[in-house]
Amino acid sequence: MSDQPRQLSLNAFIYPSGHHEAAWRHPTGSPERIYDISYYQEIARTAEAAKLDAVFFADGPALRSNVKYNAAAGLEPITLLTAIAAATSRIGLIGTASTTYYEPYNLARLFSSLDHLSGGRAGWNIVTTGTDLAAANFGLDQHPVHADRYARAREFVDAVVALWDSWEDDAILLDKEQGRYADPDKIHRIDFEGEYLRVRGPFNSARTPQGHPVLVQAGASNEGRAFAGQYAEAIFTAHQRLSDAQAFYSDIKGRAAEFGRNPDHVKILPGISPFIGDTEADAARLEREFNELTVPEYGLTQLAGIAGRDLRHLDLDERVPADLFADAGDVTDNDRSRLQVVAGIVRRENPTLRQLLHRLAGARGHRVFAGTPEQVADTIEEWFTQGAADGFNVMPPYYPGGLEVFTETVVPILQERGLFRTEYTGTTLRDHFGLPRPESRFAAQPASAW
Repeated sequence: MSDQPRQLSLNAFIYPSGHHEAAWRHPTGSPERIYDISYYQEIARTAEAAKLDAVFFADGPALRSNVKYNAAAGLEPITLLTAIAAATSRIGLIGTASTTYYEPYNLARLFSSLDHLSGGRAGWNIVTTGTDLAAANFGLDQHPVHADRYARAREFVDAVVALWDSWEDDAILLDKEQGRYADPDKIHRIDFEGEYLRVRGPFNSARTPQGHPVLVQAGASNEGRAFAGQYAEAIFTAHQRLSDAQAFYSDIKGRAAEFGRNPDHVKILPGISPFIGDTEADAARLEREFNELTVPEYGLTQLAGIAGRDLRHLDLDERVPADLFADAGDVTDNDRSRLQVVAGIVRRENPTLRQLLHRLAGARGHRVFAGTPEQVADTIEEWFTQGAADGFNVMPPYYPGGLEVFTETVVPILQERGLFRTEYTGTTLRDHFGLPRPESRFAAQPASAW
């Protein structure tokens, strides 16, 4: 047992101009730089200087339909993270890739290469892809149904991890005298066969510095939570209230235990998008500036996408009827997690449609918080100490300044309180998250002919 106090994990979730939908229009935004690699390298170095655990990139293999009203870079995450790896030395590198629209061997190579080239800093955010827009880009008539996507995802992760395991840690001999580079008996075929996938193996690259990249997941539906309990080592999630976050936290930790896993090795990281000001009034004023730049049509399209509700028939200053969300359920009992977030806002706050769109403009259903650095630190500490989070996916409303303000004002408070590191204590993303290095499943097993 370690006598070290429990420490927060903090990631910088990088979104082109910032997480607020109007960030590209605000004077603090830099939309002209979202295809400039130096922009992302600078953001990552800011995060690394503050000793954050990782930078994270979301991704989807389709152009969103509301690009008319918001900046969209569409850069491929592994390429981008590799360029960031060359400009940094410690910060973790988490990228999104879909189990629906990749093949296991190709994806395994991408993340293995990133882990090798970065010295053990890679993480894979596992998604099944939630948009129907992607299907036609891959020659499909329709997007696979939810249950089929998760069934394939389980096979996909099993196959990918088996490929990463197929070289034992001591397979490389480097025996120059005898002319033997590697021991074939320590390199294994995986012979994976499932309902959706077949992969022979072995992998064509040695085991990575982390054993394998950290497995990250972001689904909160029934299938998503079951998947997370079985596989995920870090989970990105969205909650507005402490009580909902606590219920989710308890549920996931319990599921991990049911799979025979150590719940402490599953890091739950809700999103928080902080507007930070010298005073509470300054922070509120900054948030209001951003909200006043929103385009309602963008928000209505986003609302339909994340909650499945088209509210264009309502006037912008009309109250949103709560009964439109009567079927949403709660945070632990059905497959519409983001719908539940929106429904909770409607039930508790009785907003007008305009107010609801503003509530979602900041971070697409993740928690937006406006306050002083001390108040932001207080809410982070409360969720961390009250069984709601192991850390946070920090989602600055604008880049690059939003992250700079967070790292310069909030992080030092968390450090002074003993909640966050002042120096890195390891070199890999697993070190930062406090996760063990997994052993190859083929260790000490007989060799297979290949």
